[in-house]
Amino acid sequence: MHEQLMIKNYFTTAWRSLLKNKIFAVLNIAGLTVGMASALMILLWAQHETSVDRFHSNLDRIYQVWSNDTVEGTVHTISFTPEIMAPSLKTDFPEVERVSRLEWTRNLLTTGIDKNLMSTGAVVDPDFLFIFSFSLAAGNKETALNHPNSIVVTETFARKLYGKENVIGKTLQMGHSKNYTITGVLKDLPENTQFKDVEYLLSYNERSQANEVNNDWSNFSVATFVLLKHQANAAAFNRKIKKIVSWHTSGAQKTDAFIYPVSKLHLYADFENGKPAGGQIILVRAFTAVAVIILLIACINFMNLSTARSEKRLKEIGVRKAVGAGRSSLIAQFLVESLLITFVAAVLAIVLASCTLPFFSTLTGKMLHIDYGNGYFILALLGFILVTGLLAGSYPALFLSAFRPVAALKGNFFKLNAAVTPRKILVVIQFSVAIVLVAGTVIIIRQISHAQERNKGYDMEQLVTIVMNDRMQQNFPVIKQELLQQGIAISVARGQSPLTQNWSYGNHLQWQGKPPGTLTQINRYTADADLVKTTGMRLMAGRDIDILRYAGDSTACLINAAALKLMQFKQPIGQVITDDDQQWHVVGVVEDFIQESPYQSVKPLIIRGPKLYMGVMLVRLNGGTNVGVNLMSMERVLKKYNPGYPFEYRFTDEEFATKFENEQLIRKLAAMFTGLVIFISCLGLFGLMAYMAESRIKEIGIRKVLGASALNIIGLLSKDFVRLVLIAFTIAIPVSWLLMQHWLAGFTYRVAVTWDVFIIAGSVAVLATLMTVSLQAIKAALANPVAALRNE
Repeated sequence: MHEQLMIKNYFTTAWRSLLKNKIFAVLNIAGLTVGMASALMILLWAQHETSVDRFHSNLDRIYQVWSNDTVEGTVHTISFTPEIMAPSLKTDFPEVERVSRLEWTRNLLTTGIDKNLMSTGAVVDPDFLFIFSFSLAAGNKETALNHPNSIVVTETFARKLYGKENVIGKTLQMGHSKNYTITGVLKDLPENTQFKDVEYLLSYNERSQANEVNNDWSNFSVATFVLLKHQANAAAFNRKIKKIVSWHTSGAQKTDAFIYPVSKLHLYADFENGKPAGGQIILVRAFTAVAVIILLIACINFMNLSTARSEKRLKEIGVRKAVGAGRSSLIAQFLVESLLITFVAAVLAIVLASCTLPFFSTLTGKMLHIDYGNGYFILALLGFILVTGLLAGSYPALFLSAFRPVAALKGNFFKLNAAVTPRKILVVIQFSVAIVLVAGTVIIIRQISHAQERNKGYDMEQLVTIVMNDRMQQNFPVIKQELLQQGIAISVARGQSPLTQNWSYGNHLQWQGKPPGTLTQINRYTADADLVKTTGMRLMAGRDIDILRYAGDSTACLINAAALKLMQFKQPIGQVITDDDQQWHVVGVVEDFIQESPYQSVKPLIIRGPKLYMGVMLVRLNGGTNVGVNLMSMERVLKKYNPGYPFEYRFTDEEFATKFENEQLIRKLAAMFTGLVIFISCLGLFGLMAYMAESRIKEIGIRKVLGASALNIIGLLSKDFVRLVLIAFTIAIPVSWLLMQHWLAGFTYRVAVTWDVFIIAGSVAVLATLMTVSLQAIKAALANPVAALRNE
């Protein structure tokens, strides 16, 4: 009973203290609210990232087969394997319980009546539904993918096609030819899986039955997943399959296979020279650290404001100690106050996070939500409040409870203007962090701009990419002719892939003068007539491939400057390059253009003639006509020769912009959270300035009576805080320099960290400080000195 009364007394006293010091309470609650809301959103995002594909019941036995390709002493790691590898693993290795290939596909699916939908799916083996924990809402997963012409659709996609009808047994048409029977309905896949875009699954049995499986062990084109048996040893299995590709290519392919846990695919997908080198986990760790920092900044505010107002509570503490209150009782009192403020802030933080979460979800590209019905979330939230409250209240509680009664009652426990105080140290820490974040944001913005402004090697203006289906391939000559005749386009070409992507490379290309036995990775592209004209590439020598004027150009090729440097041709025109037993004769050399990362050097490239597959149409629109008009006209032409298919296109500049998505996300998050850190720090600074002005009110009054101007008073009150920010600036320079050098080391093409970055960061911090403290300084400077001195 005594304990209950004591706890009740703690809360009553704490509540009265908050009501008595409303400004203090508002500033503290505001700082903690923003800090906790920010940390909560970041942690929700981090939890989403760390949960990707970790819900499968057999997670500890699911692996993806990867490949290490050694070229010129460097190991290149890819997540693709030959198509033929999967059946070989299941047949020849008893450790394998199940295996499935996966190849992404995008096709038009139609009910044959009135519904035509472009959809994204995958071709998989029947074992796919047993390897991963994806459930069927209808159908039997034992047989759903056994038949060659079976198709499994997701619940959402089934509703798009047939509404609420039972879809099992219904027939879908793919494109304008193949028919498939719906044998299963897949429950909608969760957001936190790498397969979330799947709308349908097709069976690999169809390809096997039609003998369409590529049996070339040197063709790496599909993802392969395995489920090992319970007793299987992953390390031993890795050793067994290491040379599986070499066995089937008589050692010609210098590729090692290995299995990689599915649980690591999302977070640890980056490799350097064959060794794991992080990945998304680096970003998760970085922003989790930012969440902790923001929360600490908010807690520092609490500590500073609590200790700053301690002078007002000296007599209260002295009286409590004089009548027998122990230190533990005082510590408990102050911690209860801290927890009460934190609880109020947490409630407001949840409201704030809920309101801003849609914006944050759009920013990160993740569908984030707060699961209020999850017991683990409630426990985690309570733990979050408890830790934050104790962290924020620990120093003030220990600091205030240490006052000696006599000193406390005299009101002279500590010196406000000591050279070094815990409060000043905390302010320096706050602004050191803020300056580091500002400098980091400036560098990130400059690095992105540096790469965006890099010479692309082609003209992106009004260049459109259209992925072609079989019917468009057949009708390409007449489509091209109409687009040109109607003035919709000034040039049209076909290519293997969008210009901003590379879909193929080879290690076994041969040319005159190449050292025998060496492997060199060279990117490959395929095109027909007018590629250079359509894309705006720049010829360094020779001419464009032109199948219309030169019949032999089906085996002609272009090479880029990087390939010319590698091959060391003095006279490149007419040279012969052999690739997969096909000879290609060089007709031209183009300047390097960016297909892959704009942050890395351009790789050697061979652009082969139209003897091989070309999957996209590249269209240079007529700049003399409105873009919208051109697109509508182009849609009519394409639908004329490709009825039933929706008109889908991408501008090349939009495709190129996707290369910066990760860095742009970092930039946006860094800028947003830097602003929040500065805002929270300034809230605390505002409170400190208010208490300093109040504590020195009589000194200010005397100075004004003796002739000090308002400007003198403002300078007097502001200079201490500006001095602290300058100290923070000195500390932040080397820290931010080291951090940015480490981040930039991951880019071959990068900016330098120059001195003006730190000038900008320091100026932002000083300006924010002056704007914050000047409000209270001006108020104090303009106050009537008579009122300040009346009580003397």
